Amino acid sequence: MKLINKTLVVVVMATTLQSCFVAKDYARPELKETEHLYRTDNLPQDSLSMADVSWKDMFTDAHLKQYIDEGLQNNLDIRVAIQQMAAAEAYMKQGKAGYLPTLSANGSVSRNYFSKGSQVGRQIEASGLDIDHFDQFNLAANLSWEADIWGKIRSNKRAGKAGYLQSVAAHQAVKTKLVSAIASTYYQLVALDAQLEITEQTIETRESSVSTIKELKNAGQVTQVAVDQNIAQYNKAKALKVDLEAAIFKAENTLNLLLGRTSVVIERSKLDQQELNAAINLGVPATLLSNRPDVKAAEYGLINAFEMTNVAKSNFYPSLTVTANGGFQSLELDELISANSLFANIVGGLTQPIFNQRKIRTQHEVAKAQQEQALLNFKKTLLTAGNEVSNALFDYNAETEKFEYRKNEVEALRRAEANSEELLKNGYANYLDLLTARESALNAELNVINNKLNQLLSVVNLYEALGGGWK
Repeated sequence: MKLINKTLVVVVMATTLQSCFVAKDYARPELKETEHLYRTDNLPQDSLSMADVSWKDMFTDAHLKQYIDEGLQNNLDIRVAIQQMAAAEAYMKQGKAGYLPTLSANGSVSRNYFSKGSQVGRQIEASGLDIDHFDQFNLAANLSWEADIWGKIRSNKRAGKAGYLQSVAAHQAVKTKLVSAIASTYYQLVALDAQLEITEQTIETRESSVSTIKELKNAGQVTQVAVDQNIAQYNKAKALKVDLEAAIFKAENTLNLLLGRTSVVIERSKLDQQELNAAINLGVPATLLSNRPDVKAAEYGLINAFEMTNVAKSNFYPSLTVTANGGFQSLELDELISANSLFANIVGGLTQPIFNQRKIRTQHEVAKAQQEQALLNFKKTLLTAGNEVSNALFDYNAETEKFEYRKNEVEALRRAEANSEELLKNGYANYLDLLTARESALNAELNVINNKLNQLLSVVNLYEALGGGWK
């Protein structure tokens, strides 16, 4: 009883000392990197951002919204990330259980043979017993508990939580990238459809032009060279159609892969029906810390490394453990469960490492180095995010400005094509002028489609860069 009282005194003292934590509390480092992160003065006064807009409101195309929803359910990368979250959650639960004692139970049966020439053998022989062995039955439980004097268990718990939140943020990052990839592939697909439609119209026009140029040749207005040039241009357009059909086929396969299904024909709308609802609103740079999943994941990685440094530091200090075991022990099985077979041991002690081949110091130095690596990775991730936002915003502004020029170019070249054809029929123009005008007009129309596609992609890229898509 006296031993139990002394042990309880030690435990109470340990509990009182828990206020003297060696472990520090994490505080986000001051980051000068957030200043002028976007390289633009086009920032709102508040912290609103287009990243706060749900993808369900961002995209208006019904087919695209259906594909995004399907991809979030079935994409294999998403499912892998979910399993990573489950594993991290298990570690977090283990960290929370660090304050609890460990308890184990065991039962054993042993038979011990002894030599008649040994001290035990001679004592048994002297007592008149004729035995050469004895049996022992044991049924016991063992309990161990460590007091968290220096905050090691608390830091382990926080590290586990940070690891879990890092996996959650990583899952959100996968969702953001998936939403962006599905939208980008879908827009590329409808843009290819538009280019294919223009090309098919061009093929019809050039087929008619071949017939016309042959008639002009028969009338003596042009030579066979003009006929051959028109035939070559006609076949070039047909070859372009084959390339576009191949690109459409591959884009459909890419989208099906993102959706986690076998390849089928993709139902879709037209390019001129595509609109994006969100206004271009960046928010202040600091919103990247709360909106962009990879930035959040990098900071949780820093928190995890910070707490593990606390754990490594606490290993320099003595640990207080209380162990107890008790149960039943008897030489006879039928007497095992009885008051006479009861036994109990309670031990409380402090363990101070003195010399252990520099293992603790090495662990601490490694933990500090890993914490510094995590800090540098956090800063790099933030700078990368700002760079992507800046590039996406510049691309959007450039494509928007360029779109009007592209439309004017197409209109001018179509007029030039029509005028050249009319002049050629009346003998006032060279057939090379018509061929050049036709080729330039086709390229300009394809460029307008590319320009429209790039506008859509720049908004999607900006949405992803700001951390949108996972909400």
